[in-house]
Amino acid sequence: MGPSVQGVAPDQLDTLVTVLDLVRSGRARTRPELARRSGLGRTVVSQRLGQLEAAGLVTEGELGMSTGGRAPRELRFQADAGVLLVASLGATGFDAGVADLSGRLIDHRSRSWDIAAGPAAGLSRVESLFDEMLTDRDAGVWGVGLGVPGPVEFASGRPVAPPIMPGWDGYPVRDRLATRYDAPAFVDNEVNLMALGEYRAGRGVGSPDLVLVKIGTGIGAGLISGGRLHRGAQGSAGDIGHVGLTGSVPGAEQVVCRCGNVGCLEALAGGAALARDATTAARDSRGGHLAERIAQAGRITSDDVLLAAEFGDPVAVELLSRAGRLVGDTVAAMVNFFNPSTILLGGRVGASGDLLLAGVRQSVYRRSLSLATRDLQIARASLGERAGPTGAACMAVDELFGRDLLARWIPHGSPAGMPDLHPRSSTPA
Repeated sequence: MGPSVQGVAPDQLDTLVTVLDLVRSGRARTRPELARRSGLGRTVVSQRLGQLEAAGLVTEGELGMSTGGRAPRELRFQADAGVLLVASLGATGFDAGVADLSGRLIDHRSRSWDIAAGPAAGLSRVESLFDEMLTDRDAGVWGVGLGVPGPVEFASGRPVAPPIMPGWDGYPVRDRLATRYDAPAFVDNEVNLMALGEYRAGRGVGSPDLVLVKIGTGIGAGLISGGRLHRGAQGSAGDIGHVGLTGSVPGAEQVVCRCGNVGCLEALAGGAALARDATTAARDSRGGHLAERIAQAGRITSDDVLLAAEFGDPVAVELLSRAGRLVGDTVAAMVNFFNPSTILLGGRVGASGDLLLAGVRQSVYRRSLSLATRDLQIARASLGERAGPTGAACMAVDELFGRDLLARWIPHGSPAGMPDLHPRSSTPA
């Protein structure tokens, strides 16, 4: 734990957050720049910097450029004062990492797993990998950020009726991680974190109105609106995988989704649906590469479908093209309603070749208003497996350095050792 500082009075808190944000974002590198960009007087700037220096968050380094008179010393955010443990869980694997206090990943590792194994076994694997990555690191853990593949009540950090996560409903994920690492923890939907990661450090930089569509085993979307992550009233915003397509897709009413409904987008176009339909085709001796694969392995995965499509297997090509069109039809409704500037496709299936991307583009441009698509960018996400952990780090940083939590931990010097430091409500991205 860093050195303690004097408590922050309510009337000082806003200016303290302003100064910290300017320094850690790099928008102000000297005291004169801070005063100019914040509109605060030199005395106030000096007082707030003194508090941040006492907390070990800011330090003054080398002399900067002189604009006349004595050269000012450059201010530096101490991103290495602590570390964040971050992870993004999917249906069949997870990505974990260690990040510094700027949200930058300094370690990243991927592992296979099965979300259906339940929270106790699953989180034990994540914790083991966290412990391994913490070996020989001197900096203390300031926070934990985690994404899960289902709806999350952000205020409590608990999954709520997640369709593909048996045993996870209501499980105290946040409380377990906070107690385990003696630091505040934050839990959100994994696709929300992927969207946040792409917005802050990927292809979404500079796009304050963004939709990230993850197509993996299932399908989901994360929304950035006006530069803020939009979670919705109960944390279920963007759950497009369970939009019903019965009535618009022949036979959809006969396809049962894992959520219990029929005709959901995920049940018709997600990775599990691709594997299911490819298996049926291969057993009917349709699709050369797919038929060979099932003869060799006895089963077909979505990765097999992606590979077969690269080799020109006609069944695989049609399945991916059809999935792209179905996803695009649903995304088109989002474009008309939300009017984003950028749509990014992520996940193992979403980030695959051009077939699916072309299908999405075709449907979106055909079904959306011309004004909404005039400057719309539709592309693959750029961060790949690092998107979720990067977003988890950004989430943790936003919470820790936000107005509410900063006021509660800065008198102690750091949030390490404060596992009960939780957000009282959802905060913006």
